[in-house]
Amino acid sequence: MRLEDLDYELPAELIAQHPAPRRERARMLVVERATGRLHDAEVRELPAWLRPGDILALNETRVRPARIVARRLPTGGKVELLFVRPEGEDGGSPTWRVLARPARHARTGGKLEYGDDLELEVVGEGADGERRVRVVRGDLLATLGREGEVPLPPYIHRAPTAEDRERYQTVYARVEGAVAAPTAGLHFSQELLAELASRGVASARVLLHVGPGTFRPITGDPSRHSLDEEYFEVAAEAAASLERARREGGRLVAVGTTAVRALESACDAHGDGLGPASGWTRKYIRPPYDFQAVDVLMTNFHLPRTTLLLLVAAFAGEDLLRRAYLHAVEKRYRFYSYGDAMLVV
Repeated sequence: MRLEDLDYELPAELIAQHPAPRRERARMLVVERATGRLHDAEVRELPAWLRPGDILALNETRVRPARIVARRLPTGGKVELLFVRPEGEDGGSPTWRVLARPARHARTGGKLEYGDDLELEVVGEGADGERRVRVVRGDLLATLGREGEVPLPPYIHRAPTAEDRERYQTVYARVEGAVAAPTAGLHFSQELLAELASRGVASARVLLHVGPGTFRPITGDPSRHSLDEEYFEVAAEAAASLERARREGGRLVAVGTTAVRALESACDAHGDGLGPASGWTRKYIRPPYDFQAVDVLMTNFHLPRTTLLLLVAAFAGEDLLRRAYLHAVEKRYRFYSYGDAMLVV
């Protein structure tokens, strides 16, 4: 396939800068793979599109408030740090992979300070602003929990607010470790989940800690692109519930591309259908692809030339996806992380 075949024109005002007033009142474009029909709906109407016996796969990763602006020592210059994940210890002190901006102000051996209590040393450098830092002094997790900013995507052109600490998390987020939300799940409220359960639609929790590489644009030949590794887990109880629902005639509804990648990674690791698995994955799905563990996909609208859009194209079909996106632009759906949803059935 060619990347440009999935390009589309998006007016800037359709990039959502704030979440919908209520999670389930976001709009939802329903895309029927069998007929090619498109239906304009709202997320609160999801129960009408699912059946008793279906089961939701929900990614319970939680976004860490991972962004701070540190001071470079001794000059005092500002360096924005996004803490991606812990990477063990160095000399008895915890080390972390971070993204630094501007990266030139975070060279190996340099010291960075935040407030009076936190001091970091740069102990390694990678590409694209990646750095490895060691905590010299202070409690990093406590500082992030108290003062870190929610790492909103760069196309949201405003500073994070107190509201974002709640709205840029799913209501079922449990395991902290992501630097971005699994955004399809942002549309679910506890009330909607309860209504689905009352209609016989079960749910199971899976895990994939979303890293920055998920959103890195594809340049050049898409077959040569590779994803950064991300941690995933499909526990034995979840795998059993999902497989049992399918055996009994229900559909597996993946809520978000990250849930898809966790499930398909578990299938790869298990080797014979869906089973329990955990570890690091670089799962990259693009057309053509034979899905092993997904029957229905709920997702948001994605940027061109990203692995997220290619995954949805592999599931919906390229021609149908192009038509759906043109329809969404024409009908002025809201796009990207805080935007509206698409349900591919």
